[in-house]
Amino acid sequence: MFFISDAWAQTADAAAGGMNGFLVQIVPIILIFVVFWFFLIRPQQKRQKEHQKMCEALAKGDEVITVGGLAGRIADVNDKYIVIEISHVNDKAVTITMQRAAVQTVLPRGTLKSI
Repeated sequence: MFFISDAWAQTADAAAGGMNGFLVQIVPIILIFVVFWFFLIRPQQKRQKEHQKMCEALAKGDEVITVGGLAGRIADVNDKYIVIEISHVNDKAVTITMQRAAVQTVLPRGTLKSI
């Protein structure tokens, strides 16, 4: 009762398929990379470019929602920062300063009044 079979040396005919065996191993890796590129990397790059365009186009008076969920109107715009008016208390505006990249969505005008 032997559970381990004998090991036999590989013949010359089986060893000759080295390049073919390499292609069989490398083709699936290349195929997986191509699938990742078209379904993950490329769409993410496209979304990132659209977000960057949106952040560059921010202007005073735009109504926005931040990544943190705050909704407000842009009161001032600088190179890297924006000032968002989020509320009024005793007829004074409550503002916060955030980075431009923290803006998630630009809302259509008049949306804040309907909220």
